[in-house]
Amino acid sequence: MKHTRLLPALLLLLVALAQPAQAAGCYADYKAKQDQPLKLHYGVMELSGDCSKAAAKGEVAERLSRAGWTLLNVLTVFGPEGLEQRKADAGRNFLRF
Repeated sequence: MKHTRLLPALLLLLVALAQPAQAAGCYADYKAKQDQPLKLHYGVMELSGDCSKAAAKGEVAERLSRAGWTLLNVLTVFGPEGLEQRKADAGRNFLRF
């Protein structure tokens, strides 16, 4: 009797382990600037580190600075479900950096 209860649970575990791992993806949208002449941009960046606003600030600032931009603000951190709604606003800065 105990084996008949254990079998369905074991089968569910095996099915779960057989599913391929799927990366969730983490993204941040931000505002940045360049001086002389003043240029501003809004962009979306895929994060490689922790998926938190605090961690995103350091990563986004570092990557932007390599291209001569200064981070003004990380607005939000979100998953892949938020990409499409931000794509048009980010324009050429959508996943650019």
